[in-house]
Amino acid sequence: MSLTASCHCGATKIQAPVPTSATECNCTYCARTGAVWAYYKPGELAMLSQDDERTYSATEADNRHHFCGRCGMQTWGDSPDWGSVYDTDGTPKPGFEAGAMPSACIHALNLRLVDDLDWSAITVEKVDGRNSW
Repeated sequence: MSLTASCHCGATKIQAPVPTSATECNCTYCARTGAVWAYYKPGELAMLSQDDERTYSATEADNRHHFCGRCGMQTWGDSPDWGSVYDTDGTPKPGFEAGAMPSACIHALNLRLVDDLDWSAITVEKVDGRNSW
C-alpha cells in the first residue's frame, strides 16, 4: 500500500510506502516548517511531479530541503543517514565516534502533505534536534 504527498498547489506529488513510524524534530528548521518526517531509502520515493521544485540547505549541501517554488510547501529532504551513526539524542552509536560522517543517504517525506493520513497507525517520535546537533 502506498500514499501520495502533495504540496498545496499540486505542482509536487510524491508517492511512497505507508510508514509505521515518523519523526517530529524541534531543530530551528523543522520547528519553523512544522514537518513530520517519514524516512525512506533512496529509490523508495516516486516523484510523480516536481514542476517547480527548489532546494535549500543551511550547510554545505549535506542536508537538502526540497520545497515547491509555487506554494512554498516543504515537501521532502535528502541527507546523510545520521540515524545510522547517531542515536536520537545525538550520541554516537557503538562503533562510531563523535564527528563521524555517515556513508549512506536517507530521504525524508513530509507527512503533513498527505490528505486523510491515518495518524493512529504511525508512531511519531519527538526528537530534540535543537539541542542534540
